[in-house]
Amino acid sequence: MKELTLEFFKLRRKKIGWMIAIFLAAEVLWIFMITSYTLARHPENVGWEYVLLMLSTLNGLFLPIISAVVVSRLCDMEHKGTTWKMLMATNVSRSRIYLAKWICANTLLLCGAAFQIGALSAFGVLKNFSDPLPLALLVRLLAGTLLTNLAVTALQQWISLTFKNQTFALTLGMAGGFLGVTASFFPASIRKLFVWSYYTEMSPIGMSYNALAETSRYFVLPAQAGNWVAALLMIAIFYTAGCLHASRQEI
Repeated sequence: MKELTLEFFKLRRKKIGWMIAIFLAAEVLWIFMITSYTLARHPENVGWEYVLLMLSTLNGLFLPIISAVVVSRLCDMEHKGTTWKMLMATNVSRSRIYLAKWICANTLLLCGAAFQIGALSAFGVLKNFSDPLPLALLVRLLAGTLLTNLAVTALQQWISLTFKNQTFALTLGMAGGFLGVTASFFPASIRKLFVWSYYTEMSPIGMSYNALAETSRYFVLPAQAGNWVAALLMIAIFYTAGCLHASRQEI
């Protein structure tokens, strides 16, 4: 697909890959530090479930912001360079360009998510967690992260191509990060309305806290078909609305 190749070519000097790597490395190091500290004090509370739940929770903070920055950079090139008219002159449909940008953004984010999973897997093995590597849980977490990224980037791309000033799109990303990390404090009927909450909603791990004993228990959650359906619906709505708007927008 030549449009997708063109999107990656235009990013060659934008250093977006470095930005994603730095943000996600900071997130992973944060998890390493907290887990190591907890292992030293309460080793019985730390295992694969602990680090996977922490990753999905922190993804709710970091990934909405990273997604906003990546999509904003992809779309801002067309606004600042006024390249839409030149692209249209090549007789390429706007919908194909729109799809290429969306795939490009999510390919970069998927690479970042795979890096997270690999880093945490290596960390758990080095720390000699008692249970074997939970491949099924890792795949579920990666799939949930990918699906949520697809929905978040669909929304961000719609906003970024609608407004030339990217301040609004970036502000939306920061607001999404706040909602993503605090979503668990909202009632389920409310938090499921926010696309950013699905970083934690799609987590394969749950937690219960005993206030009297001051202990936490981590457990595997069954896959919730409703969450997957809701995420897919959001992807369809945001992507279709954004693509139609971009196709009809005056250049």
